[in-house]
Amino acid sequence: MNSETKKLIDEAVKRLKSYERREYQAYIAIEYFEGNARKTESVMGWGREALKLGMKEIETGIRCIHRYKDAGRKRTEDKIETLSEDIRQIVDPQTQADPSMKSGTLTYTRATAKAVREALIKDKGYSDKELPCENTIGNILNRLGYNLKRVLKAKPAKKIKEVDEIFENVWKVNKASDENPNSLRISIDAKAKLNIGNFSRGGKSRDMEAKKAEDHDMNPTAKLVPYGILNVLTGFLTFFWNFT
Repeated sequence: MNSETKKLIDEAVKRLKSYERREYQAYIAIEYFEGNARKTESVMGWGREALKLGMKEIETGIRCIHRYKDAGRKRTEDKIETLSEDIRQIVDPQTQADPSMKSGTLTYTRATAKAVREALIKDKGYSDKELPCENTIGNILNRLGYNLKRVLKAKPAKKIKEVDEIFENVWKVNKASDENPNSLRISIDAKAKLNIGNFSRGGKSRDMEAKKAEDHDMNPTAKLVPYGILNVLTGFLTFFWNFT
């Protein structure tokens, strides 16, 4: 068999699965290698046992059906029939706990594999030797759908019917203020406090050597609080700050 033929056969084999691949490989072994599984394995690189099975299927006309789902090592929750349900009973009430983390014994990320394992021993009567390790409990939790998830912020309430009335009232008051020569409408806002000290904030400096800074923004010498006042009509903006 030349390299060109071998390449074509390999490409065909890759497109087949299960018994169809096995049958095709068996026919190649019979046609090119006199039905010798060992020789076929040496030249083509196919498994000898699969070749023997394929040739046996051709000879007898009986096809072997593999139950792959029943093969291999059983999962722990399959060996301990009550385990999955007991885990659900422990974890389910906690998944409905309030975001403040004040209710329940296993709220959100506190429902760790370690905590669940301890609860199985304490509340469900399992022995330490009977249960798998924490890593396996974590895998079971994942398979049951209890993945670690980030706690989401509560969504703001949907628009209420009074919103349009509120904004209409604000618009009227602003308009009245703008039309009154004795009235001045301003907007005042304060920003987040800024720690003052020898800290790095991701800035860059064009120097021969990099400047040194503290690795954490701890124990600042002061805190700066920036404020701003905006004259709404003129757009004139004034900044000032306060040190604390």
